Amino acid sequence: MDRIALRTKLGVLFGRYRYVLLILLIGVTLMLLPDLSSRKNANQDVQTKTETTVTLAQQLETILSQVKGAGKVSVMLTVGQGEEIIYQTDQSGGTSDSGRQDTVIITDADRAQQGLIRQINPPTYQGALIVCQGADSPAVRLAIIEAIGKVTGLDSSRISILKMK
Repeated sequence: MDRIALRTKLGVLFGRYRYVLLILLIGVTLMLLPDLSSRKNANQDVQTKTETTVTLAQQLETILSQVKGAGKVSVMLTVGQGEEIIYQTDQSGGTSDSGRQDTVIITDADRAQQGLIRQINPPTYQGALIVCQGADSPAVRLAIIEAIGKVTGLDSSRISILKMK
C-alpha cells in the first residue's frame, strides 16, 4: 500500500511542478555545454601538436627518399619542448616589476573567448634518428645531416643515421 500511495503522491507532485523541473533540466544542460566544448578544444590541441611532429617526420621521409642514393628512408624525431603559444598581455600600473599584467581576450562570433596570440614558437627537437638504405655512402649521410639540421635546427651530434637492412 505504501508503494501505491507514494506513486500517487509523486505523480501529483510531478504534474504540479513539471514545468519547473523541465526548466531546471534545460538550465543544467545549458550550463554543461560550454564545459563540453572546452574539453573538445583541449583534446584537439593535443592532437594538433602530435600531428605536427608526425607530419614533419612524414614530409622528411618523402623528401629524403628523393635524395640520390638514399633509397627508402624512415625518420623519427624526438620532441624536447612542444609548440609554445605566447599570448598578448596588457600592462597597467607603471613598471613591469610592480605593474599588473592581464592577457588580452578576444571574443569570436560564437561568443567563445580566447587569448590573443602574439607569437607561436615552433617545437624544439632533442634528436633525430634516420634509417635509410644508402646510409653507407658518406655523401648521402652528409646530405641527410644537412637537410635534417636545416629543417629541425639540430646540430650533427644530435642526428643519427643508420643503414636499413
